[in-house]
Amino acid sequence: MSSEIEKYSKRGLRTSYISTVIGISLVLFLIGLILGGVLGITDFQRQAKENLFGDVFFQERMNESDIKQIEIELKKWPEFKVVKYMSPDAAIAVFYENQGEKKELDEIFEGENPLPPSITFSPKEEFATKEGMRKIKDKLLKAYPNQLIDVSYNEANIESINLGFKQFVFLVLSIAAILIVIAIAMINNTIRLALYSRRFTIKTMQLVGAKATFIRKPFLLQAILQGLVSAILGIALLVTLFYAIQNYFDELAITYSATLFVILGASLIFLGVFITFISTWLALNKYLKMKIDDLY
Repeated sequence: MSSEIEKYSKRGLRTSYISTVIGISLVLFLIGLILGGVLGITDFQRQAKENLFGDVFFQERMNESDIKQIEIELKKWPEFKVVKYMSPDAAIAVFYENQGEKKELDEIFEGENPLPPSITFSPKEEFATKEGMRKIKDKLLKAYPNQLIDVSYNEANIESINLGFKQFVFLVLSIAAILIVIAIAMINNTIRLALYSRRFTIKTMQLVGAKATFIRKPFLLQAILQGLVSAILGIALLVTLFYAIQNYFDELAITYSATLFVILGASLIFLGVFITFISTWLALNKYLKMKIDDLY
C-alpha cells in the first residue's frame, strides 16, 4: 500500500513539474514575442535611418576625377555609412525612375541633362537626425568651401522618421511593460501553486531540524533547472514561429541578425532562471514562516 502511495506521489510530482515547465515556457514565449518585437522595431528603425540620404552638389568647374577624389575622402568620415558618386547620366536615370514618364520629361528638359554630377551619402544611425544632418552639412561646406554649391537633404522626412519611431517605440514599450508584468505574475503564481502541493514536505523537513538553507537548496536548484528548460522550450517555440512566418508568409518577411537572436535567447534564459529562482525563494520563505495550522 505504501509503495502505491509513493508511486502515486512521484507521478504527481512529475506531472506537476512538467505542467510547471510547460506553463513557464508559454509565458516566456509570450515575453520572447514582446522582446523580439521591440528588438525588431529597433533594428528596423536603424535601417530606416541609414536609408536616409543627402546629396552633395559641386561647382561646374569640378571634373569627374576631382569629385571621385572627394568621394574617396568622404568614405573615411565616421558620419557616413554609404558614399557614392553619381554621374549626370546616373542622376537623371534615378530622376526619371522617381518622377514618371521619360518621354514627357525629355520634352520638358528639351533633351538636355540639367543635373550636375554629385555625391549621394547615407548617414550612420547616430547621425540620422535633424541636428546630425545639419552638422554633416556644415562640416562638408567647411571642408570643401570652394568645391561645393550645396548639400541637400529632406529635413521633413528625417524629422518624420525620428518622431514617428519615437512615438511608436514608446507605445510598444508601454504595452510590452504591462504584458511582461502580467507574464511575471503568471510565472510567480505557477511556482507558488507547484510549491503549495509540497508545503507539508517543507514543514516536515523544518520540524525534524533541517535548516532553512538545507531546505531551500533542492527547491532552488530545481527552480534554476525549470527556468533553464522552460527558456529553451520558449526559444524553440519562437524559432519555429519565425521560421514558419519566414517560409509561409512572404509578405511578412522577418529579418533578424544572429546578434539579435543571441540577445533574445540570452534574455529569455536570464528571465526564466531569475523569475523562477526569485518566485521559489519567496514562496519557500512563506511556507517556512507559516504555522502548521495555517497549512491546512
